[in-house]
Amino acid sequence: MVSLEDAVIARYDKKGNHFEILVDPKAVEQVMEGKEINIVENLAIDLIFKDAKKGEKASEEALKEVFGTTDVAEIALKIIKEGEIQLTVKQRREMLERKQKAIVDWIARSAMDPRTKLPHPRDRIERAMKEAGVHIDAVKPVEEQVKKVIEAIRPIIPISMENVKIEVRIPAQYAGRAYGEVIKMAKMLKEEWLSNGDFMC
Repeated sequence: MVSLEDAVIARYDKKGNHFEILVDPKAVEQVMEGKEINIVENLAIDLIFKDAKKGEKASEEALKEVFGTTDVAEIALKIIKEGEIQLTVKQRREMLERKQKAIVDWIARSAMDPRTKLPHPRDRIERAMKEAGVHIDAVKPVEEQVKKVIEAIRPIIPISMENVKIEVRIPAQYAGRAYGEVIKMAKMLKEEWLSNGDFMC
């Protein structure tokens, strides 16, 4: 569980009811990126509040009326995804820096200069983003923002994206470890575990 000092307030209003949770800002970021986490472990207090600062707990009737359940995990996820998050200036800056780094890393890894067929260096991408005045959203997932960023920097630096379909066969002794890396690096169209333990995708 996150400490009360490090937690942020996530708010949600619906049907005249107001709900709040105290949650770890890093967990908010992970949920917004679509990662599966145990949200209850990332709450400062595993309760849904009407007013977190006053310590007023939301009534079960209000929870059932608005969310259709009293399950803290389910409600907390909905509040994070559909509500608003109150971050401190420092937390927002840190989230923005991490998000910008992730976007730059994604572009450096996946895009190239069409003239040289080489990837652009990170600092060139960062300068182009600054020159283009690109706005990064601290909460939206990287994949949602990359396309917009590439379109913004394309007039400044030549950049191209090429999608390639490849088939990979990984021997059984490496398949377990390699599987996680393959998922991170590419979108799998098909996957198959062979009878000898090899992995094909």
